[in-house]
Amino acid sequence: MPGLKPASLSDARPAKPFLKWAGGKRQLLNQFNDLYPPALKAGDIKNYYEPFLGSGAVFFDIVQRYPIKNAFLFDVNDALVLTYQVLQAKVAALTETLFMHEQKYLALNSSQRLAYYYDQRASFNEQRETDYTTDDKGVARAAQLIFLNRTCYNGLFRVNAKGAFNTPAGDYLNPCICDAENLAAVAKLLDRAIIKKAGFKQALKNARPSSFIYLDPPYRPVSKTASFTAYSNSTFGDQQQKELAAQFRQLDKKGAAVMLSNSDAADHFFDRLYKGFAIKRVPAKRLINADAAKRGHVNEIVVTNYPL
Repeated sequence: MPGLKPASLSDARPAKPFLKWAGGKRQLLNQFNDLYPPALKAGDIKNYYEPFLGSGAVFFDIVQRYPIKNAFLFDVNDALVLTYQVLQAKVAALTETLFMHEQKYLALNSSQRLAYYYDQRASFNEQRETDYTTDDKGVARAAQLIFLNRTCYNGLFRVNAKGAFNTPAGDYLNPCICDAENLAAVAKLLDRAIIKKAGFKQALKNARPSSFIYLDPPYRPVSKTASFTAYSNSTFGDQQQKELAAQFRQLDKKGAAVMLSNSDAADHFFDRLYKGFAIKRVPAKRLINADAAKRGHVNEIVVTNYPL
């Protein structure tokens, strides 16, 4: 594969999320590191659970900082879960397919790039009802998701009520579609992970005591204009937030260390919902909002069942 240099162990850089994702936590990792449980920092926690995986920023951070042996990663987004599974099992084939997308796309002019993007988006949506495995077709679909994510508007994975990806094309001069070195580093970290499609109740049903569990559910909208995005066609309203809080309390009783992040609702919804647990507000940047004037610094909340 001309021009594609595999990463070596000697000069590999730390792994980072390979997807851009609405609500991704990469910008908050330095703050989060101060909020992780003491037992994790002491090396006493070996199992990590994340049932709302998304870009996996917290997983990649923790697994490279602390001696986690087993990771249990879940999400309800079929295509997202498949992409992680393909990256775990067939990183070389995925990298090669992405490299071909990159070479084709970068050689096109702006109008041709638009046509290429929308052809790929249409193909991606036409096949969304298909059950994929980590075979050649699964590799092609995973590469298609990464391509769309790296070239769509604002890196926003958004679907409509029918589950069709509907984000328009972005306008990037030289997007990084195939980061071979990072993909190799990510695949290496995923060796210790079990990755499955599941809702949070199923994902945490057999969570082990003395584990660390990070919960990053779809955020409760802070305004009417803030609820225009969804990365799956399943709803996550106040009732689901309450069910997750009940799960949080069950995990606390089981003896797991639990950390949750969400929006800082003006009506103090989460202060009431997680009364009795530690709650801290952290500053973050809101980069996606229907109203450009409302993009900027906001607070998010972090809830833990251990002292902060």
